[in-house]
Amino acid sequence: MTLTPDPLVDLDKLRDIGWTLWDPIGLLPDVGPGAGDWRHEAHQTFADEYDTYLVGAAYALLDGRPAAEVTDLLVRIEAEHMSLGIGPTTQRRAAAVVAALRADPSIRIPT
Repeated sequence: MTLTPDPLVDLDKLRDIGWTLWDPIGLLPDVGPGAGDWRHEAHQTFADEYDTYLVGAAYALLDGRPAAEVTDLLVRIEAEHMSLGIGPTTQRRAAAVVAALRADPSIRIPT
């Protein structure tokens, strides 16, 4: 699913954050062509895999939702929607995404 560009969120930046800090399914390879780079041509078939979730998290923060609530949202997405359960890194990765979203100036999150 391709999302319409939005002036409040930079989709490329969301992908940078999501693929670097989250990637719950583990789609982006650590080795080989384009390792760790969602922009690589070999990865374009799945580059948008997490877009809906990341945009949802960004908008929840834009709407003033507390960081802990948005972190819990990402945890639930991974554990329940993706049926991956909660692993030893689930909470930490979700919290890292939320912290990165809140810190990024290209995503205008109210403080």
